[in-house]
Amino acid sequence: QVRLVESGGGLVQAGGSLRLSCVASGSTFSISAMAWDRQAPGKERELVARISSSSRTNYADFVKGRFTISRDNAKNTMYLEMNNLKPEDTAVYYCKSLLSGVWGQGTQVTVSS
Repeated sequence: QVRLVESGGGLVQAGGSLRLSCVASGSTFSISAMAWDRQAPGKERELVARISSSSRTNYADFVKGRFTISRDNAKNTMYLEMNNLKPEDTAVYYCKSLLSGVWGQGTQVTVSS
């Protein structure tokens, strides 16, 4: 059973940066495409970025040029580097294994203006 644990969220001022991490248990991480999604209060969950098993990446338009998704298969870990954060980036950020369909528990990111 895959288990995903996110960390790295917090409170930051607009223009600041955060780095989220997602550590996966199990042996399928290296062959699984992974994604970061987010959900703001009162809004539906939306895709932020996706990375294939070979590290090809895709980004939502609203984060292009500001966020970078990456992975380290040796550490079973995926990252989301977030720069130039905006108040509208405030949300709970979730990582997801696209192979197993498993979500993590989420990490809160709050950006103050």
